Amino acid sequence: MGSAGSTGDREAVWSRWRRPLPTRAQRRVDVWIALATMAGAMVMTVLVNSLGAFAWDDAPALAEQLAWVVALTAPLVVRRRYPLAVLIVISALFIGAQVRHVGDNTVQAVVLFLAIYTAGGWIGNRVVARWARIAVIAVMLGWLGIAVVRAMAEPTPPFADAAGPLDPVLAFVLYPIVINLVFLLSAYFFGNMAWLSARRQAELERRAEQLRESQEQNLRGAVVAERVRIARDLHDVVAHHVSVMGIQAAAARRVLDTDPELARDALRTVEQTARSAIGELRDLLGVLRAEDADVPAEAHLSSPGLDQLTELVTAARSAGLEVDHGVYGDPRPLPQGVALSAYRVVQEALTNIVKHSDARRADVRLRYLENALEVEVTDDGRGAAARRPNGSGLGLLGMRERVAVHGGVLEAGPRRDNGFRVRASLPTAARSSTEDGAGT
Repeated sequence: MGSAGSTGDREAVWSRWRRPLPTRAQRRVDVWIALATMAGAMVMTVLVNSLGAFAWDDAPALAEQLAWVVALTAPLVVRRRYPLAVLIVISALFIGAQVRHVGDNTVQAVVLFLAIYTAGGWIGNRVVARWARIAVIAVMLGWLGIAVVRAMAEPTPPFADAAGPLDPVLAFVLYPIVINLVFLLSAYFFGNMAWLSARRQAELERRAEQLRESQEQNLRGAVVAERVRIARDLHDVVAHHVSVMGIQAAAARRVLDTDPELARDALRTVEQTARSAIGELRDLLGVLRAEDADVPAEAHLSSPGLDQLTELVTAARSAGLEVDHGVYGDPRPLPQGVALSAYRVVQEALTNIVKHSDARRADVRLRYLENALEVEVTDDGRGAAARRPNGSGLGLLGMRERVAVHGGVLEAGPRRDNGFRVRASLPTAARSSTEDGAGT
């Protein structure tokens, strides 16, 4: 129903389409067609008058006949610019030339054909185009009927050697009617075809333009999405490591004179964290610089996953935070994207605790549910307000985006008994094609 309705609406819109004015090149072609037709008509008129016995007995002088030829063919210069006016003028001049017995009829018929054809292909108001051509065709057939009646009023020719199955008089009447009817209806039909062809061409061009605009919009959307993804990855990599390095460097500075060994341990942690950050940045930049087909499988496999959660916990502990880490349920292989997103959620949550909270304890829990993986990070700090539970912070925003990619849910906010909780639920069961289509 919806498809049929949209198709009907589109057809109704295009039924009101108006053909644009002829281009300069088309007007130039019309001039050449008019000149060529005029020259051909003059040649044929001279030839017919030169035949003598085959010309009309009461034909006007050759000069007047040539003037009729010029008057009849000249309107073709503007046939596409003013198709209705050209149709009316040429139809009137055609009958006038017939009345005056201008020598040649062949080129005159060609000019009339062009006038009817152009009216069908270029008149914007299709009702006017239809009835104007019908009226001209009716007038021409009426004029033909008058000519046939006049011919029948004269003495009947002998019709010597007539061999057809029809009566010679009947054939004499039907022959010009059939010829002219086919001639006039052909002009009508091909004029309609010219209009429909131009409308289809305009519709195809419009659709091509819409497709190009859609492709550009999709490209812009893809670029924005890629920029967001790059910003999110850079934030996840840089924020965590730099936070740990800053805390360890500050600790080393405080105990440098009183406890050199502790200062060396802190600086060693800074060094290791810096190397880890450089390694992750190198992997990220390598993937960004390479084409999809050129990215080796190990580049994707090097992305951190759940196996590296203990390293995050260790780094947080080295920053002075007491962290409990628990895994519940039966561990099982997970999609790489889900594992990476879970890792980033824990990384960002611990980073926020270290940077924005006075918490002394944190709890990291990983739960393998039947159809989902649940990650929960809680702390006992009082700096929950600084972590923007409404999700306006870049870190929480990045976590929400990562979880949303997999159709998961992220909860972030203060706990009732003080502290802050970040909990993410990531579906791990394969979604059906219907759900995938709806999500898309």
